[in-house]
Amino acid sequence: MNGPDVQYVQKRLMELGFYTGPVDSVYGPETRDAVIRAQQSFGLATDGIVGPDTYNALGLSPTDDFTISPEYVISIDTSTLQLSLSRRGQPIGVFPVAVGTPNTPTPLGDWKIIQKTTNPGGPFGARWMRLNCPWGGYGIHGTDNEASIGSAASHGCIRMHNNDVIRVYDLVPLGTMVKITGNAFTGRLLRIGVEPGSDVLRVQQILQILGYYRGDLDGFYGPATEAAVIQFQREQGLIPDGIVGPQTYDRLQLANDLVLGDRRP
Repeated sequence: MNGPDVQYVQKRLMELGFYTGPVDSVYGPETRDAVIRAQQSFGLATDGIVGPDTYNALGLSPTDDFTISPEYVISIDTSTLQLSLSRRGQPIGVFPVAVGTPNTPTPLGDWKIIQKTTNPGGPFGARWMRLNCPWGGYGIHGTDNEASIGSAASHGCIRMHNNDVIRVYDLVPLGTMVKITGNAFTGRLLRIGVEPGSDVLRVQQILQILGYYRGDLDGFYGPATEAAVIQFQREQGLIPDGIVGPQTYDRLQLANDLVLGDRRP
């Protein structure tokens, strides 16, 4: 990956003495090795991936350094795929957006903008505005794939047309409130005996891609699926209980993205 959130991690790794490379926003081998050193120091799984646990251990959980700026409010509806901007209660504009997929949903809640970056480039487009979500690097940004706007296509970030994100970026200050509403995606706990479903099928597909599952892709959570989940959990340093809960879901998606080379923000 590359982008402002990678730069944020590199700066923090440098502050903690784990990284001496360039702060270039590129997640290359030097950054990965520094993350692994940090993970070893913190007693975490040494996978070189900055997931929620590593993010929090690095002390990157967003703080309240920026007080809420009351003048502007950004409202995002993940159901209608729209971002609305208002100033002192008066509407300024409504813009189409892309939001997270069901497997990688946009975080619902009340957030605020804590970082702004111009021209981050690549999949982040013309502008980047980071949110203080405590479990990952989510933000509002431009895109190099404007055809995706108006769909659920991202890894949780909010994508805008580049011209639109520049307009919003130039208006709103740090501390601007961002209210995200819509339909929350909640996965079931998957275990032996659960009703068949597309969520089981999705887990089977990922496990098959990763080489853990060789059974039928039938959406039934049987012994073969459970055994594949347990093997995956053991190799990921998770509790090998054969139950697919939030943490196992997260690790499966991360592993799947790595294998497929999916770097979408």
